[in-house]
Amino acid sequence: MQALVLVGGEGTRLRPLTLTQPKPALPLVDRPFIRYMVDWLARHGVTDVVMACGFRADDLRRVLGDGEAGGPAISYLEEAEPLGTAGPIRLAEDQGLLETRFFVLNGDLLTDLDLSAHLAAHAEREAIASLALHPVQDPSSYGLVRRDDDGVVSSFLEKPEPEQIDTDEVNAGAYVLERSVVDLIPAGRAVSIEREVFPRLVGQGLYGLRLDGYWMDIGTPERYLEASWDILEGAVESEVAAGVDEHADVDSTAQVSAPVFVGSGVEIGPSAMVGPRAVIAASCEISAGARIVESVLHAGCRVGADVTIDGAILAAGVEVGKGAVIEPGTVVGEGARIPAMSIVEAESRIEPGVAA
Repeated sequence: MQALVLVGGEGTRLRPLTLTQPKPALPLVDRPFIRYMVDWLARHGVTDVVMACGFRADDLRRVLGDGEAGGPAISYLEEAEPLGTAGPIRLAEDQGLLETRFFVLNGDLLTDLDLSAHLAAHAEREAIASLALHPVQDPSSYGLVRRDDDGVVSSFLEKPEPEQIDTDEVNAGAYVLERSVVDLIPAGRAVSIEREVFPRLVGQGLYGLRLDGYWMDIGTPERYLEASWDILEGAVESEVAAGVDEHADVDSTAQVSAPVFVGSGVEIGPSAMVGPRAVIAASCEISAGARIVESVLHAGCRVGADVTIDGAILAAGVEVGKGAVIEPGTVVGEGARIPAMSIVEAESRIEPGVAA
């Protein structure tokens, strides 16, 4: 089975993290975010993954290569300009890359939905296109998908008013398509599969299947942190092993509180406090008396003595001076420097390489 993964976006809501690498390549706990999707696809029998890239495609190649031994083969389709959510499908077909039946998936999802059940239902119904649907607590922020008891999609409703809400099922960004769907996609321009293609398939073999399980778009810093904690706590199926790596050096007086991930080569000094809910990636240095809670530090960060970091994300190579305080909601770009005794106010965004 084949999957086309849409990873062409610029990840603007995750800036400044995405100013130096594309969102799919961002570290999420101990691996690039997109690796979770590849592992998920492999668990459901996908053997061929095509990454539809645009922004910083070479960075994605660097972290994924052509796939790992025993896993799906990975190839790359590059957009010369943004083609939306349907244009890459047409481009893949024009380049002779598509099989007769294939998955299409939004590349910003962390999920463990049952793709095998999705594919089986598509085949049983002899569908032209099948949408994975997922229930949400607040449907007003999403586009709703209406269907009958047999799964036949009847209509779509974008960001409804409260009185219009009659279902909790939203488009989960995972589809099974027959290649004939490509005939509905114009060539050479950006096309939205949600607004321009699926509405034309209503009554023409378009089905939806409700899939319960874990599902999250990690497109904002808040969701990025939430996804990290869900991985550590086992709320989503993954290959990650939470805890402290055997090659980390943790002082006997330091306090490390689960759930945490502490990577190889990390040094945690005397009386430091890490966690609960913290990711300290490989080769970070946490000095004496520092306190890090509900925060993610990418590889190679250096944190001075008596620093407090609460609810923040620090990209690779950030240096934080002695006694500094980083307040919740802060995102610090790669290689930035936070001076000693400074206070970084809540919700701050610090550009890569900046001396704040």
